[in-house]
Amino acid sequence: MAQQAGMAPLTPAAGPAPADRGPPSPRFGARVPRHTYGALDLGTNNCRLLIARPSDDGFTVIDAFSRVVRLGEGLAASGRISDAAQDRAVAALAVCADKLCRRRVTLARSVATEACRRAANGRHFVERVRRETGIVLEIISPEEEARLAMLGCHRLLEPGDGPALIFDIGGGSTELVLIDTDGEAAPRIKCWWSAPWGVVSLTESEGTNFQDASERLAAYGRMKERVRHAFRRFSELLPSERNNIRLMGTSGTVTTLASVHLALPSYDRRAVDGLMVPSDSMRSVSTMLSKMSHAERSALPCIGSERSDLVVAGCAILEAIMDIWPAQTLGVADRGIREGILRSLMAKDGHVS
Repeated sequence: MAQQAGMAPLTPAAGPAPADRGPPSPRFGARVPRHTYGALDLGTNNCRLLIARPSDDGFTVIDAFSRVVRLGEGLAASGRISDAAQDRAVAALAVCADKLCRRRVTLARSVATEACRRAANGRHFVERVRRETGIVLEIISPEEEARLAMLGCHRLLEPGDGPALIFDIGGGSTELVLIDTDGEAAPRIKCWWSAPWGVVSLTESEGTNFQDASERLAAYGRMKERVRHAFRRFSELLPSERNNIRLMGTSGTVTTLASVHLALPSYDRRAVDGLMVPSDSMRSVSTMLSKMSHAERSALPCIGSERSDLVVAGCAILEAIMDIWPAQTLGVADRGIREGILRSLMAKDGHVS
């Protein structure tokens, strides 16, 4: 599986696709104010939607949707998106299409990431989605995925003048972006990296059926080694000076581990988004989860059965990232690609956030 990397600057995409299913065009050519925006992110594991309107402090979310669809399930072995995975995703996207219509969204962007990039039938699936739901999915490049994730969460970085690394652990890939924050409105991207290991692809590389804790730990070690190897060339691009470095993650992995760290009885975005966690604490949580059985992890309130199998691979990826970028604290962001899309769309309409 090829890895992809690039040096800054990243160039933004040419622009959003035409609005997904929305209100009919007005008569006599009257211009409709673009006051309601939609951002849809179809990943390898999840389908997520945000609908928002501009506000003085950025934007206000008026509707949201998230569902685990496991679009990339079995993709590593077959090279194709299975019929069952397509059906799950199309059902979720039909819900999104209904929300976009009911909320009278006037400008939207819908993106698909690693599963559709990698699958031999990715384009066929995109056409099926358009035909059955009206949503026009744009299969974005790894660098655009990294850029949008950075735009969506960089405001939560802890203050400082050192370089910062922002990462997004997805279902089928992991994106990393090294940035400089020198007082400008938007950070300057120095380099980026996309590795073909996400929580779904890495889990499938090892399986989940282990007899005891020693077997689970051995598999966890192998997963960490795979990811370290995938990050090896990127680590050579990182500055050797590691003073005042900062680290932030945006993904289900980091928000889940932060919830376990806080011992939350149920997930609470307000407690997690923007949280700064000591890196050693995140390593301790990762080690603890890697030793647990599926049943033990499922019993944790912020993991449950849906995330139990996949969270260990996320822990392995996170530890590999902390190995190459050993910041003292890890920033946690419950925001990312969708928020990056919304900020980009609103900026095109002249809204400053």
